[in-house]
Amino acid sequence: MEILQAHGLKVKKSNCVLGQPRVEYLGHFISSASVEADPAKAACRVHWPQLKTPKELQGFLDLTGYYRQFIQDYGKIAAPLIALLHKGGLEWDNKAERAFDELKQAMTEAPVLTLLDFIKTFVVDCDASVLGIDIILMQE
Repeated sequence: MEILQAHGLKVKKSNCVLGQPRVEYLGHFISSASVEADPAKAACRVHWPQLKTPKELQGFLDLTGYYRQFIQDYGKIAAPLIALLHKGGLEWDNKAERAFDELKQAMTEAPVLTLLDFIKTFVVDCDASVLGIDIILMQE
């Protein structure tokens, strides 16, 4: 607290939580070992109604894109929806419906991101296709 005061920063006591093993921050749970999306916030996205306008689609992609780091193969899954934006209109088809449903489902099953351990070995997994490229940095 003295360091904060020395730099002219103030802390509101009612907003401070010290010594907690896990804190909620901007829709995430953060601990010393991991970062994970808040499942309660992600669960409500399963009931997202079908998109009818390009603006609604852009909003949906913006939201899911924020969580893309938690969704494996996000680019591949979202590719049919992104393609709809480039066409200028929503010609909803089976591929778009499948992508929409997969992204909604992925939002509720997002994995936990753990912090890097520089003592352990890193493994880089790459996967490229016409639809996208994925690069995943993994550890044990």
